[in-house]
Amino acid sequence: MTTQVAFLFPGQGSQNVGMGADVFATSDAAKRVFNTFDETLGFSLSNLCFQGPEDTLRSTINAQPAIVAVSLAYLAAFQEALSPQNSSWTTPLAPSYTAGHSVGECTAMVAAGAIDIKGVAHLVRERGRLMHEEEEICPGGMAAIIGMNAELLQQVCEDATQQCLQQLAQSGQQHPGMGHVVLANYNAPGQIVISGEQQALDTACALAKQRGAKRVIRLSVSGAFHSPVMQPAAARLADSIAATQIQNASYPIISNITALPTTNTSDIRSELSQQIAESVQWTRTIEYLAAQGVTTFFEIGPGQALAGMIKRTIKDADIINIGSVDEIEQAVAKVKEL
Repeated sequence: MTTQVAFLFPGQGSQNVGMGADVFATSDAAKRVFNTFDETLGFSLSNLCFQGPEDTLRSTINAQPAIVAVSLAYLAAFQEALSPQNSSWTTPLAPSYTAGHSVGECTAMVAAGAIDIKGVAHLVRERGRLMHEEEEICPGGMAAIIGMNAELLQQVCEDATQQCLQQLAQSGQQHPGMGHVVLANYNAPGQIVISGEQQALDTACALAKQRGAKRVIRLSVSGAFHSPVMQPAAARLADSIAATQIQNASYPIISNITALPTTNTSDIRSELSQQIAESVQWTRTIEYLAAQGVTTFFEIGPGQALAGMIKRTIKDADIINIGSVDEIEQAVAKVKEL
């Protein structure tokens, strides 16, 4: 296959009760993925994915390993469908590049050969636990701002932060995220997500509406991901990353932080620890992939959020979703055509 392809993996928010149940029932390769996660984590993550309850699945500590497990299960089932006797994460269809949105970057690292499945299961569970703890210490949230350019929105966040820090000056609050709101996810042109401590986020959302944003949509997440609120979690996560076996990637992973490719072990470790407190450069990631000649984007995992972002960024992109057994069949047929 001469077409340049990228394997892309979704992040938190894509989870839904029932995800992965169809592929668990039909694919031995997918079943092995779920069984490995269950055995590694010591509880039935698969049952949580398939049956819920929704509130438990949505919790950060559970949602992150669940999304990674389901995404890897669909990738394994897809490769198995292409070649039942000879399949792996990258066989028979090898990606030119891999990338993932937020926790999806951990999935991409498995697909690229940098981390094994047991290692990533432990890592994303700990990632979710640490981020959940920070949610409890410094409550916050995220909001998608539609129809406002990055420069104006940056000023909104700076003004909201300044206002809140002035109000907090006499409170004695010490957490590095208190009073801060920042641009967190550059998802697509005209679609940027802001993230921050609750008061700062509320202030920024109100200012964005006053200054011309077309829509302000609060996201169904429980914390201020990719913001200074997560800096303490990032520092503690570095210890878990240091204890995780990581090797050079076999295929380039596009960094969430720089939107540039990396394969080096030390760069991957740094990326994993810093990424939860840094902005996700998804627009630049898709633009970079297109500039390298990638014409076919595989979104592998629950939901189709990435497809919408890609279409807003690259109008003529060929996007193949792999998030159900039916979509696996369609993807196999499309690969054979290519």
